[in-house]
Amino acid sequence: MKYLCLIYHDEQQLDAMSAADMSALNAAHLDFNDALRPTGKYLAAEALEPARKSACVRIRKGKMTITDGPFAEAKEMVAGFYVIEAADMNEAIEIASRIPSASVGTIEVRPARQLQVEGREPRWG
Repeated sequence: MKYLCLIYHDEQQLDAMSAADMSALNAAHLDFNDALRPTGKYLAAEALEPARKSACVRIRKGKMTITDGPFAEAKEMVAGFYVIEAADMNEAIEIASRIPSASVGTIEVRPARQLQVEGREPRWG
């Protein structure tokens, strides 16, 4: 089963990290990725730019609106993600607990689901 591991960080804390500390955290992620790949559990992972560089797009009654920045005001914002393969939620949580950012932020583990369409076989996006 596929799981999404969303990495949340307090962006002010990340901005305050020294270059050496940020480099060490990034290196820990690259090392974690390299160790996870051969297990078949690693599907994808990326770091994200700060939320202030994002845009929210909405279509309402056929009209598009674009808003700068994150949708919700929160102290912790999504800073990156992993898509992993795990047998169940317990294994997904165990893998997520080893993501280096778990020591300085929060990792949300969420099961992915196949899209269900009447008359079609269920499938991943």
